[in-house]
Amino acid sequence: MCGIVGYIGNNEKKEILLDGLQELEYRGYDSAGIAIIENKQLKNFKAVGRLKNLREKTKDYSSEGFGVSIGHTRWATHGKPTELNAHPHMGAYSFVVHNGIIENYQALKKELQAEGAKFLSQTDTETIVHLFEKNHKINNNPNNTPWKAFQDTIKRLEGAYATLLITEADEQSIYFAKNGSPMLIGFKDNDIYFASSDTPIIGKATEVYYLEDGEFGYAHNGKLHLFNVDGQKKFTKQALATDKAMAQKDGYRFFMEKEIYEQSTVMNDTMMGRVLDGKIDFEELDPTLFDNISNIKICACGTSYHSALASSYLFERLAKIPCQIEIASEFRYKEPLLRDDTLFITISQSGETADTLEALKMAKRAGLKSLSICNVDNSSIVRESDAAVLTRAGIEKGVASTKAFATQTMVLWMLAIYVAQAKKTISKEVLEIELLAMRQTPKALLVKEELHSKMTRLSKRYLHGHGFFFIGRDLFFPLALEGALKLKEISYLHAEGYPSGEMKHGPIALADAELFTIALMPKSLHYDKIKSNVEELCARDVTLLAISPEAFDLADDFVQTTYSSHPMLEFFEMMVVTQLLALEISVRLGNDVDMPRNLAKSVTVE
Repeated sequence: MCGIVGYIGNNEKKEILLDGLQELEYRGYDSAGIAIIENKQLKNFKAVGRLKNLREKTKDYSSEGFGVSIGHTRWATHGKPTELNAHPHMGAYSFVVHNGIIENYQALKKELQAEGAKFLSQTDTETIVHLFEKNHKINNNPNNTPWKAFQDTIKRLEGAYATLLITEADEQSIYFAKNGSPMLIGFKDNDIYFASSDTPIIGKATEVYYLEDGEFGYAHNGKLHLFNVDGQKKFTKQALATDKAMAQKDGYRFFMEKEIYEQSTVMNDTMMGRVLDGKIDFEELDPTLFDNISNIKICACGTSYHSALASSYLFERLAKIPCQIEIASEFRYKEPLLRDDTLFITISQSGETADTLEALKMAKRAGLKSLSICNVDNSSIVRESDAAVLTRAGIEKGVASTKAFATQTMVLWMLAIYVAQAKKTISKEVLEIELLAMRQTPKALLVKEELHSKMTRLSKRYLHGHGFFFIGRDLFFPLALEGALKLKEISYLHAEGYPSGEMKHGPIALADAELFTIALMPKSLHYDKIKSNVEELCARDVTLLAISPEAFDLADDFVQTTYSSHPMLEFFEMMVVTQLLALEISVRLGNDVDMPRNLAKSVTVE
């Protein structure tokens, strides 16, 4: 998740871009940059790190008169956070900014390099500007205008993108295209603004148009020319909101709520370029990483620990490789036995989790190969690891993690299959089933209005009592732990996650009408077993909320899920239900959903 701004008009452009990027910095703060063409002169500035570094770099520059300008704040997906990898990216006479992932960039890059293009960065974005300039130069055809070259360029792009391009070949226009990543256009008099969300243009523009997927065009001389596959199209402007805080939340009440809804979209980002026809591929991983590896040890804390625990079932089931899960804060002090045939995997949303980082250093001192799964490139854990896979969840502002957990779990699922492919422990038939389920996952994560409304209504039943049990079997035991943690974090109510088969080994002594039990009852995995466990609890008069695709008559409340063909699809769909339940209970209790008491987003001390 990155941030884009653009402006075409007579006002001072540097401050418009920097102010706009300031509003988008929550989307990415690895690096930032701006490019401006005025008086036929192209200027650009880039800086690594927070936006204040770019402000310092541009303090002696100001722009005057008419011009076109674009800016970007980056959250790295391809390439380290460096000035060379920062946007805008430059060709011979053009600049481009881009959000999203160009899935076919490797093929395009090889093609362009073979024809003489010189790439300066490691990013997928740079292919856009070189492809544009190649198309513009073809046969030196005088009819081959910059506009035609841009159209020919976006026809070649596969994946998700929102992009702006400016060029000295047409110094009075901004070219734009949108497919899968958000972008809008603001208007005031003859000024035209571009941005990834409302907040950068609130107070500047008065009207807005929200681009739809497949739309593209150019802004020139105070006018917008909009096209789609059917040709030029008319569009209707609407009044622009004036509340910046609400605009940043895209109309949601809380960042956590927004991030629950975002899970379907970011999951596509997580899978892009990795879930391919017939296989899983991680271009960032050297296959030799898994040579002579016969054991996996995963170390993490909190929510990341729960995603790790879920993955242990997948590594052993699909890759047929032993997998142990360690709580990072305990690992450091247990004098663990570390063998050099073990791959040491660490998981952290921020990449700065102190306990996990120290465990990683300990494993490296013991000579183990290391892999990190993280949401922040160039973070301490990523830098310390031999290899890293980014989850691409984008900035997560809610302290209680939602989309980070979902994307971590997906990366681990993909990694289990990747290892299974390398070790040839997965059949073609099973691989096809897994890949199909992965492609369906974004749909399983969609939040339906009727589901959210139901969880809002149900939440009023669960405000009192002496605690919650979240129960599940197999993969759904870690999900039960995560569901209980979400509830604890933001509602401050006591909740425990248990394997459902363990209830009769002690915890069932607590069962009564004031004990709320959330039962995860997937149809595709051990349904009859967990049904039997739940019936034992119902006989003790617990208040039961059953989550299942299969109707359960003994339940006091029942949420019917849609998917029943694959455990992971059921996992992700039920995950959303538990997140919404925690959210709505917290809202009814009047708590601060995004910033719960005593908690911080990144735990950087022991």
